[in-house]
Amino acid sequence: MKATLEIRQAVRPWVQESVARILVGVSGGADSMALTMATLAEAKQSHVDVVAIIIDHQLQAESTAVALRTKETLLLKGCDIVEIYPVEVVLTDGLESSARRARYGAFDSAIETFNPDYFFLGHTKNDQAETVLLGLARGSGTRSLSGIAVENGKYVRPLLDITRDCTVVACEENGIIPWIDPHNSDPKYLRVKVRDTILPVMEEYLGPGISDGLARSARILREDADALDQIALELFGTLDSADIAVDTLIRLPKGIRSRVLRLAIYAAGTPSGTLGSDHLGSVEALITDWRGQGVVSLPGGVKVERISGRLCLLCTDQRVMTKKEEHSGPGKI
Repeated sequence: MKATLEIRQAVRPWVQESVARILVGVSGGADSMALTMATLAEAKQSHVDVVAIIIDHQLQAESTAVALRTKETLLLKGCDIVEIYPVEVVLTDGLESSARRARYGAFDSAIETFNPDYFFLGHTKNDQAETVLLGLARGSGTRSLSGIAVENGKYVRPLLDITRDCTVVACEENGIIPWIDPHNSDPKYLRVKVRDTILPVMEEYLGPGISDGLARSARILREDADALDQIALELFGTLDSADIAVDTLIRLPKGIRSRVLRLAIYAAGTPSGTLGSDHLGSVEALITDWRGQGVVSLPGGVKVERISGRLCLLCTDQRVMTKKEEHSGPGKI
């Protein structure tokens, strides 16, 4: 039971901190089934309830049967509560992203229903390595290259230092035959190409340990990204968001300045997650490459303009105003 013990050690800190219940997201695959078995074993010692949340994406003919079979297995293995959440995947930005959005919508609903201490997810070290490599290929920044977070609110991923091979062995140790999602072997998906082709070739030519190295890089980059975010947030809190001089911004290191700009733009009304590098680059040019260019239009109807050495933000054709502006006329950010 070596693999099972390794996974139990990984989940133990969060189980011991729990006082009521833990939710576990389950697909029926090796990662989530091994995670659930380990969580059940640890929870019995801590008198914590475990609720398994199975998502039926309804993308394959057998998906409902897989969900029911997984539920039956978990009940037989001692899980007291197993809930199946059927979701409708609305294709808007690719199957993977659309399915993820539907899945997390169901997870959020489960959190509202059960109010758990934590919600465990089964991402492994292999998932982390794949995520970092995909980020490198896209030319992503520090935050994206930092990969998958261990903790994000109530969501916890205890297995980011555990390999996928370990979860497969743990299932064998617990007498579980995991479901193999055919999407996970379909080469039309970029992540599958990374998993089945690119990483093995890198291991062959660069030597073993590539996944370990990528996961380690993600951990280091996340620490750096967290520090930069904190510095920018503290600095932003000292500024009058309706009156930031260009001279103040230009003195900042670019890594801090870009974060301050993001905070200001999102505060003005741009929807979270819609600001791309091209958008930010155009705003950056108003500061560091000023040639008299005009208004920069951003998602959410936000417009940015440089006026008299300051950045002026307007949202949906309405100027963002503070108390100072109300008494002194048009303001600037």
